[in-house]
Amino acid sequence: MQLIIKNGIMADPKSGIYESRNILIRDGLIVDNDLGEHEVEAFEKLNTSGGKAEYEVIDATGLHVMPGLIDMHVHFRDPGQTEKEDIISGSKAAAAGGYTCVCPMPNTNPPIDNAQMIKYEYEKAQAAGFTNVLPVGAITRGQEGTEIADIYGMKNAGAIAISEDGKSVMDVRLCREAFKRAAKNNMLIMDHCEDKNLVDGGVMNAGKKAEELGLKGISNAVEDIIAARDIMLAGETGAKLHLCHCSTEASVELVRMAKKLGYKVTAEVCPHHFALTEDEIPGDDAMYKMNPPLRSRQDVMALVKGLADGTMDVISTDHAPHTLEEKSRGFNNSPFGIVGLETSFAVSFTTLVKTRRMSLLQLLEKMSLNPSKILGLDRGSLENGSVADIFIADLNHDYMINFNNFYSKGKNTPFAGRRVFGEVKYTLLAGKQVFPFA
Repeated sequence: MQLIIKNGIMADPKSGIYESRNILIRDGLIVDNDLGEHEVEAFEKLNTSGGKAEYEVIDATGLHVMPGLIDMHVHFRDPGQTEKEDIISGSKAAAAGGYTCVCPMPNTNPPIDNAQMIKYEYEKAQAAGFTNVLPVGAITRGQEGTEIADIYGMKNAGAIAISEDGKSVMDVRLCREAFKRAAKNNMLIMDHCEDKNLVDGGVMNAGKKAEELGLKGISNAVEDIIAARDIMLAGETGAKLHLCHCSTEASVELVRMAKKLGYKVTAEVCPHHFALTEDEIPGDDAMYKMNPPLRSRQDVMALVKGLADGTMDVISTDHAPHTLEEKSRGFNNSPFGIVGLETSFAVSFTTLVKTRRMSLLQLLEKMSLNPSKILGLDRGSLENGSVADIFIADLNHDYMINFNNFYSKGKNTPFAGRRVFGEVKYTLLAGKQVFPFA
């Protein structure tokens, strides 16, 4: 079956095209992204004259047609904690959020630290068929920080990157050796920057809100020290380093410095870190507990500036599902993390584009084109010949975020009840409609 998307507003960050277009898709590829009105009419006439439809048609009048989103940083809890999420439910949440590629982190139980575990994730995701799942392998065996995992074997099995996400490799000599091996194997390192010795039981940002609530704080230095250390290691070893979920002003400046020095360093920011500050935490509500924590307004301003000026390359979700029961225990007794796959585009569009801090094409660059480049994928574009990974959204009407409508098992979001623009209407994976679900 072939597909025509007609009357949609095409927004392509690679070519810079932002105008009404008709798009023809055949065999999973974009064949013609500027199909004429007469050709559309001819195809539709053919559909109605032969008895059997030769083409499917999506009428995208009033909607925006965009390259599928790519999330470099999700947690699917599979294996080990599938009551919170599994690859199937996580993939459905991704499709519902406009994502056509996602990278699950390795801090599962057991951790994804070998070729067999990488294959497990791939096979389960392919059977589901809702999104492309690109597994990330652990840096150390069992994520125990004492012995480097089989980087070469995991890469051969299909790992897109390595990470110790959920923690940092605290042994700097071991970390440097891992960076050397990653560089030798041309393997991207995705870095969770957290000096665990400085955390010291902290549960939220070290600031006025923590003092007001009588809770222990997490200082900016917890993130900044490891970010600085690992940027220096990347420069020394030539490794490709991607800093995950940056949340501080200093992290932005460190990335800016690394790029000036010519290091192979990229960085991401999560929607909650630029859409919320610590001031918006309404009390001892663990729906606002994440790691890194919500920071100060000064940090948020630096993150937004870094995204707008190109210092920060990517917007990722750090999708981290937990049960509502777990998140009902307050800051001291609840796990870190919130879900984000089904809210990320709308929150980002509303916070950054509707406020004119960034254009739509810039946003799509951060959420699709740049992740594709960093991961070495052939995605993030609607040019002719591109894989037809596409999402279609309504940017003109607002709606209210309701976690009861999530396809993710996780309902833990601080954005419940928030009105946003950018509702996803369709997601296509290689030209096949995967959302709405059949």
